[in-house]
Amino acid sequence: MDDKRKIPIIEWQDLDKGKFYALGLVMTMAIRVSVYPFTLIRTRLQVQRGASLYAGTFDAFAKILRAEGVPGLYRGFLVNSLTLASGQCYVTTYELTRQYAARHTDSNAVKSVMAGGAASLVAQSLTVPIDVLSQHLMVQGQALGRFRDAAPTGRGMGRAKEVVVQILRLDGARGFYRGYAASLLTYIPNSALWWPFYHLYTEQLSYVTPSFCPHLLVQAVAGPMAAATSSTLTNPMDVIRARVQVGGCRSMAQTFRELMQEEGAWGLSKGLSARILSATPSALCIVVGYETLKKLSLRPELVDSRHW
Repeated sequence: MDDKRKIPIIEWQDLDKGKFYALGLVMTMAIRVSVYPFTLIRTRLQVQRGASLYAGTFDAFAKILRAEGVPGLYRGFLVNSLTLASGQCYVTTYELTRQYAARHTDSNAVKSVMAGGAASLVAQSLTVPIDVLSQHLMVQGQALGRFRDAAPTGRGMGRAKEVVVQILRLDGARGFYRGYAASLLTYIPNSALWWPFYHLYTEQLSYVTPSFCPHLLVQAVAGPMAAATSSTLTNPMDVIRARVQVGGCRSMAQTFRELMQEEGAWGLSKGLSARILSATPSALCIVVGYETLKKLSLRPELVDSRHW
């Protein structure tokens, strides 16, 4: 490939860390606000039996908006926003693992797989308890999930307190790590696939785009493509994860058997369109924001040496 078309990758040692973390928190919150409704819809679709409440993504969107208004699309958002810290841990682990892997290999794909998997392992260990709580809030009062018969009485954080009490009563403290293995088996492969596909699509697109095409535009197309690919490949495990964490199933094997008996292989695709609708704009924002963030966070002495 012509060096002029080779898209540069900004590595961890090139960054001003203070600026990187400050701008990163703002960017991550903006992304969460924009895609959270589809995250909620995905969870409700995956947990429901058959099409008991919603026929699909857009049917769910219309029904939730009509019955619950805009606040209904943001149930559990306040609790879910606590995962912002784990997002920063994800990025840090990703970049540090890439740095470590670079000592042993020059393959960008290998570095991406290692870094993406390690980052997801660390992030999920911090995120699962928050996910369990926020997902229960997403379906609370909707005849879905383990607490389908418990009508919420509180508002705001009062509802969160009710769910915490219910989880502790049924499972004890370990209930907040319900589905931990399923989460790892969903998000580690998803992350380990996303980064290599992103770099692969970026590289291939750079071959076919004209030389005047901005690198950031190429990356903005590659990001959603990678997100759609990794989401499709890992969605079956994501359905099982949601049902274990929210639906009350005891094991991944039991969940899989019940799903196949009730809905067949088609059940493994539940929530896929909502997941892609959540993942692709999120990936676009992440790519444009993350790449721009890294450029803005370059150490001052490196700014004039990089050309985009």
